[in-house]
Amino acid sequence: MSKKSNTSGSAPMPASYGEAVQQLEQLIVGLESGQLPLEDLLANYQRGSELLTYCRDRLQAVEDQVRLLDDGVLKPWTPE
Repeated sequence: MSKKSNTSGSAPMPASYGEAVQQLEQLIVGLESGQLPLEDLLANYQRGSELLTYCRDRLQAVEDQVRLLDDGVLKPWTPE
């Protein structure tokens, strides 16, 4: 699976949901450190927003696939 570029021309989107989550976690650590210059804070916030959108889109795609597999009905998840 190839990496997709986002529309803003910054870093390419991750190859997987897991990679996106890892990148988000790294950004959060940097943001919470309070040690970044204002420009870097803004850039990291924007990147985090892009990654969050990517993750939400991937989760929606998976939910849509599950719905198809369950004949159009999304069944509630119950832990065992």
